[in-house]
Parts: sequence; structure tokens; C-alpha cells
Amino acid sequence: MLTGAQGQVGWELARSLQPLGEVHALDRRECDLSQPESLPAIVARIAPDVIVNAAAYTAVDDAEDQAALADTINGTSAGILAEEASKRDALLVHYSTDYVFDGGKPDPYTEEDAPDPINAYGRSKLMGEALIRASGARHLIFRTSWVYARRRKNFIRTIQRLAGERSSINVVMDQVGAPTSAELIADVTLLALYRISQPGGDTHLQSGIYNLTAGSHASWHEVAVYVVEEMRRHECELSLTPEDVHPIPSSAYPTKAERPANSRMSVEKIEHALGIRMPAWQNGVRHVVRDAMS
Repeated sequence: MLTGAQGQVGWELARSLQPLGEVHALDRRECDLSQPESLPAIVARIAPDVIVNAAAYTAVDDAEDQAALADTINGTSAGILAEEASKRDALLVHYSTDYVFDGGKPDPYTEEDAPDPINAYGRSKLMGEALIRASGARHLIFRTSWVYARRRKNFIRTIQRLAGERSSINVVMDQVGAPTSAELIADVTLLALYRISQPGGDTHLQSGIYNLTAGSHASWHEVAVYVVEEMRRHECELSLTPEDVHPIPSSAYPTKAERPANSRMSVEKIEHALGIRMPAWQNGVRHVVRDAMS
């Protein structure tokens, strides 16, 4: 059972999970997490072995004014899905965020670091984590960061559009993280579920929290420059050059919700558990940029 099937991550999961068996991919019309009371009947009807919850309230700034709705979708409903999974001994896969941290740590965050969200969105996601862990359900909580995809609105697609419309743009340079493609998230999820489904399961994949991001890190400004460089490398006609992407501090681009300055997260735990190495963020960004121009 997959929720949020029309979202960035959900769309890729609907593709990647097909080899594992029958996938019930549900969009908001079929499974609305703003209506938590409807969830038990949906789970009972499908009777899944695995629930993959890719549905979420992700409008970070809007969450400041809609905190109750964000808490319902990201918190209460995640907890109910976990309770239903526990009743059926199903596995719950859930996606959380780097925004559960305040960004004040000078080094990458690990799964053992104490969360301290600084905005309503981060608090709602942390609420979901806590309810899942308290449910007793078998679970994998993947903390992702700076998610983008080939579809829907996201930072990479916005920079591509602006690069074709403007002669200069300003991009924040003092927030650092790992741009992570929805495709990578979906493929790592597939690998984790495949390992668990094998006879005896995977003893390295215990219930818990795993950071799931691309490797290495960059500022938003560095990512934007890379996107423009890639577009020009493929002879895309632009008046914008990398030098026309100007770095600015966060204070020059105020937003309703405060963002963590440091969104870097260590991926050592998931790399060890799955025996993989997370690819550098440039790989996914390059793939999405090229795909958009093909």
C-alpha cells in the first residue's frame, strides 16, 4: 500500500516497487491523510504486507499558518498508519526530513543526534516519527533532504525555468545540504524492502531511523550554479551564465518559516546496513537537467 502516489517521491515509488509484488498506489482522492479517521478502513480493505507512506504536508512556509493541518497529515495520520501496520504485523516505511534539526551543528547530523525543529513543518514531521516509534510497528523511517524530481515544483526545475527567463538571479549561499532525487529515494527503498523480503530477512536493517540523502553536500547557490553549468554544457541557449547566479545570505531572502543553516546528514548507517555507497548529489541533478532538455 503506497500513499501519496502522485507526489514527487510517491510517483517514483509507484515505479520502483513493482518488482516486489502487487502495489496499491493511492493518491489523495483515494487516501487523504487530512482525514485520519478514514485510514483504518482503507488499510483493512487492502490488507497490505507493507505500507509505504509517501504522502505528506510539504509546504514549509504555509505550515506556519496551517500547523494543525500539518500536524494531522505528518503526525496524527502517520501514527494511525503505524498502529494499523502493528495490528497486521505489516512493515511501515515512512519519510521524514532534515528539518527535524535546528541546523546549528557544525558537522553532519547522525541518527543519534537530538532533534530540535525550528519551524512548524519540522515539528509536524518529528511528531510523526515519535508516534510511529511508539506504535510498536516494524518500521523504517528515512530522513531525506532537499528533495527534487523530474516532475512537480522543486528547486532544480525552478532554476531551470529562471535560467531561461532572466539575465541574473540571486540564490541563498548560507544553507548547506544534500540535494536528493526522488528517484534515488525510491530505488534505495526498493533495495531495503527487497533485502527484508528475503528468507530470514536482513539482520542489518532493524526498525529505526536512517538518513537517506545523496552523498556530499552543497549550498543552494552552488547547486544553482551547477544547474546553469549543465544547461550551458548541453548547448541550451541561455543569457544567464554561472557568474550571473549571485550568492546572497538568508537574511536577504526572508521566508515565513526559518530554515536550518546546516542540513547535512551522515549516511554511514544506511550505507553500512545496505552495503552501498550513496552517489554524489551532482549525479541526480545532472540526470534531471539532461532529462528536461531531451
